[in-house]
Amino acid sequence: MIYVIASIKLKPGVREKFLEIFKANVPNVLAEEGCLSYDPCVDVTSDMIETDPNLVTIVEEWESLEHLKDHLAAPHMKKYAADVADLRLSTSLKIVENA
Repeated sequence: MIYVIASIKLKPGVREKFLEIFKANVPNVLAEEGCLSYDPCVDVTSDMIETDPNLVTIVEEWESLEHLKDHLAAPHMKKYAADVADLRLSTSLKIVENA
């Protein structure tokens, strides 16, 4: 099993639009073979840490790296990427497994 943490830095003021597009694609992703979870997350407002209203973190769980590779090549992911291209500033990806 692998976990993916994708951090998506958005242009100011577009978070709700981005989340609307993202959440519309979630059922497609959850239907993919090997997808165990796929959740968009935003920073919790707290005085303990600095928060960023223009950051969305996607937390994913996949059965294998091969399943993740298939996911990234899926037609609905290509459409999603095109739909949010003008909303994003950058994306970073971290792939981890249990130690």
